Parts: sequence; C-alpha cells; structure tokens
Amino acid sequence: MQEQEIIDRIQTLYPDAAIEASGENCNFEVFIVSYAFDGVSLLKRQQSILGLFTKELKTGKLHALGVKAKTLAEFNQSSSRLIQIG
Repeated sequence: MQEQEIIDRIQTLYPDAAIEASGENCNFEVFIVSYAFDGVSLLKRQQSILGLFTKELKTGKLHALGVKAKTLAEFNQSSSRLIQIG
C-alpha cells in the first residue's frame, strides 16, 4: 500500500480529519486528528481505523498499522505538531 491510499481510505470515514501517514512497504503509522473522536475511547478510535484495513491486514498486504488518533483538544494539549490542522 501507499501512504496516500491509506490517507484516502481513512478520509472516507473521517472527512474532517487531518491525517499524516508514514512508513514503507507494508508497515505504516498514521496520526489522525478529528472532531469525530470527541467522546470516543482511544480503543474505539483505533478499532475504527484498523477496521478499514481488515482485508489488507489478513492477507499481509499490510503487515502493521500503528494508529495515533486524537481529538483536536488532545492535539492542542500535546507538544506534537506533526500535522497541519486546517
């Protein structure tokens, strides 16, 4: 998979999200900030993202996908400024 393919798929579920993907081959990490995560547990956020890639994870097309999913408030409180929030 390519980074842009991962980003595009996540944006189908979270169109308001700011997303950054990094990695290569079949190992990626995504950092996502979305208003949709407000009031949603971290586990549920991760499950919703990983659920988009069930087939790829089962077949090995995608070996690993790390997910960091934050609300805008959590992002603003963190020292991380990896992505541009628009």
